[in-house]
Amino acid sequence: MCGIVGYVGNEEAIPVLLNGLAKLEYRGYDSAGISVYKDGIQTIKTKGRLAMLSEKIEGGESVSSHIGIGHTRWATHGAPSDRNSHPHNSQSGKISVVHNGIIENYIELKDFLEDNGYHFLSETDTEVVAQLFDYYYEGDPVGTLRKIIGKIRGAYALGIMCSDHPDSLIAVRKDSPLLVGLSEDGNYIASDIPALLEYTRDYYLLDDNEIILLTTEGVTLFDLDGNQIQKDVFHVTWDIDAAEKGGYDYFMMKEIMEQPEALRKTIFPRIEEKGIELESLSLTEKEIREFNRIHIVACGSAWHAGIVGRYVMEEVSRIPVEVDIASEFRYRNPILNKNDLCIIISQSGETADTLAALREAKKQGLKVLSIVNVVGSSIARESDDVIYTWAGPEIAVATTKGYTTQLSMLYLVALHFAKVRGTMNEENLQAYVQELHQLPEKTEEVLKLDGQMAELAKRYAHSEDVFIIGRGLDYAAAMESSLKLKEISYIHSEAYAAGELKHGTISLIEEGTLVIAIATQERLFEKLVSNVKEVKARGAKVIAITTEGSHDMDNVADEVVYLPRSVDMFTSSYNVLPMQLFAYYTAVERGCDVDKPRNLAKSVTVE
Repeated sequence: MCGIVGYVGNEEAIPVLLNGLAKLEYRGYDSAGISVYKDGIQTIKTKGRLAMLSEKIEGGESVSSHIGIGHTRWATHGAPSDRNSHPHNSQSGKISVVHNGIIENYIELKDFLEDNGYHFLSETDTEVVAQLFDYYYEGDPVGTLRKIIGKIRGAYALGIMCSDHPDSLIAVRKDSPLLVGLSEDGNYIASDIPALLEYTRDYYLLDDNEIILLTTEGVTLFDLDGNQIQKDVFHVTWDIDAAEKGGYDYFMMKEIMEQPEALRKTIFPRIEEKGIELESLSLTEKEIREFNRIHIVACGSAWHAGIVGRYVMEEVSRIPVEVDIASEFRYRNPILNKNDLCIIISQSGETADTLAALREAKKQGLKVLSIVNVVGSSIARESDDVIYTWAGPEIAVATTKGYTTQLSMLYLVALHFAKVRGTMNEENLQAYVQELHQLPEKTEEVLKLDGQMAELAKRYAHSEDVFIIGRGLDYAAAMESSLKLKEISYIHSEAYAAGELKHGTISLIEEGTLVIAIATQERLFEKLVSNVKEVKARGAKVIAITTEGSHDMDNVADEVVYLPRSVDMFTSSYNVLPMQLFAYYTAVERGCDVDKPRNLAKSVTVE
């Protein structure tokens, strides 16, 4: 997830660009850059935070220009570096591009352009857009943009400058955010309203494949056929602080609601007609077939994702899987064999205990595959293979979209291994792939439970103890749900395998104790109903989370939350969502700082 700003008008461009990018740094902060026109296109960019770019150009005092584009980056293709930073320019120097999104067919396009004499300076997919634009350019920027839209696949928001037209910008969006700001002093593009709120409250909210031509005098919009179109102006009434969170009170809620889009970015580029394509995976099919055991190592929520991964991989790939907390793995002298695989999971890629576990696994000769969110992080660099979740930066300490995108990557890896090892026939594999393709849409459906979970939170926010129970994959969801509740609401919460209630835990249940029962596994549903009856007999209040059609739960639970039906393997992606909402609203009711809970940090980089 990156941030884009563009401006053309009567004011100095660089202060506008820097100020706008500062408001978008939550979208990415590993590098930043700008392009402005002054006797040709001048591009200044740097690895690191925006402050480093501002220092490099003396806050804009060193260059005077009235048109420019800017970018703050969250790396996806190519590690953070000066040369991978945006903007990216064409070989001719005529074209400069900023981009948010992923060009899925960039390798194919890059090969085509190299065959036609183009040379590339970066590892990014974005540079392909600049060179492709240059290849097709014949003097008409809008016409050229229409042409290259037909050549590229993926999600993108593009801002483009052309030195032949020093008084105009062009832009387009598809499945990535971009809007147009309107004012008497000039016109703007940006990824989000906060970047421009200081300058205007009037906007065009763009739909997919709408092309924009911006000049100082005005904005013209076109469809893909080149016809001019009209749009209503959207007037913003938010204050700046609220706008940075997209109108939400906290970043956590914003990130909860971003999960469908994060899942699309993580899943869709890896699903092709022929099946699952895991980019840059160096593991050979021979190695995958010969794995004797998989060790999944992680901390916190990533460890909970690993527990789901164990169930899924053993089910479909038929490989024995062990899941370890990283801080325990490194000290227990684990028995590792050369035909084992170690899978490391970390959102930040810098978790100290997880990094140490990675090094221990490599020291003992294991191949290491990491699932991380931050490109170029320590874990990514030291792994034999890395697969990125592309969730974008999370601001809130409590992970939401980071966790669910990790789950989706584990599904993809498990299905890929199943195909290679021959443990699943093609018909079943395609059925799972189709179900996985529906995951973002069904996630949107589940998040519509927002109102119901807010009401339940009001009712139970006074609870001092909460027990969350489940079986199988639902037990893994119970652990993640319990962590969410305790870390942001400070309520004492515990997760238990429901079958263990009679082995001691049930002694803690008394009149009015809140028990949350997660029951989405069809083959275990009846057993979970029996467990609910056991705690109800001891006076518990029960909220049940189950799937549509499971009406037996209506007769035993006090409250029932229904989720859309799915294959059992993917229910962990859905049953945690209402608990994210419940934890959030409970914390709000109790007056907690949701985004920055006490004693916690976003990335644990010390042991």
